[in-house]
This record gives sequence, structure tokens and C-alpha cells, in this order.
Amino acid sequence: MAGVTELTVGQVAMRSGVAVSALHFYEARGLIRSHRTSGNQRRYGRDVLRRVAIIRIAQEVGISLAEIGAALESLPEGRTPTREDWNLLSTAWRDQLDQKIAQLKKLRDGLTDCIGCGCMSIDKCPLRNKEDRLGAQGPGARRLLVAR
Repeated sequence: MAGVTELTVGQVAMRSGVAVSALHFYEARGLIRSHRTSGNQRRYGRDVLRRVAIIRIAQEVGISLAEIGAALESLPEGRTPTREDWNLLSTAWRDQLDQKIAQLKKLRDGLTDCIGCGCMSIDKCPLRNKEDRLGAQGPGARRLLVAR
């Protein structure tokens, strides 16, 4: 594939490890772009491989497709994203990721036999909300939330 400037959807799927249906979905959401040949076949620029990699990495860490799309819109079209581009994107996501990490650590460290469902049937549960004292603060398992 070296030297090839345009890739078929099958080639992109094979190289990126993403199903063809996922590529079509990404394209429908405006995350990647293709053009059509005279035979009405999709063709992608090689830069799409890096874009798909960014999408997959961002999804793995819990960034929404809407946020990924907004970030990708900041990149120049038709150019493979660079290290500097990735630095800008990842820096923008850092605070959100730090928040998620803090939430996960709190869940890991505080979770024993209960998922914070509010059952109040386990006397020794660290999440127990005796007499619904936390009810005034809002719905759900209040002790599991990380302050923002």
C-alpha cells in the first residue's frame, strides 16, 4: 500500500482494524470524509488512517463522538494529523479525562458489596445513606460522585 494515495473502504478497514460499517458510521457523522469515483466507489485519503486512530483512542478513554467531531473539525482537511495536532486535541481533553480518572478511582476505592444503588439494606456499606440524609443534594448515589 506504500505509495498509494487513495484507499478503498476495505483497505481503510483492514489497516485501521475498524469495521466497514463503523467507517460508514464515522463518515455519516462527519468524522471522516471520502469522495466518490466515477464508478461511485468511496475513496479515502491516507490521512483518514490517522483520523480513525484518533477516533478509536478517544473513544477508548470515553470521549463522546460529538466531542471527537468538534476536535477533528479543528484539524486541516486532507492532511495527516501531526504530533502537534494530537497534542492540541489531547490537551483539550485532559481535564475531562482527569475528572473521569478521579471518578473511577473513587468508585474503585469505595466500592465493596454495593453499587451505590440506594438499597440501604447493607448496614456496613460505606455508601449507606442512613435516613436519606443526602436526598436533599439530588438523586442517585451521592457518595460516588466526584465534585466538579
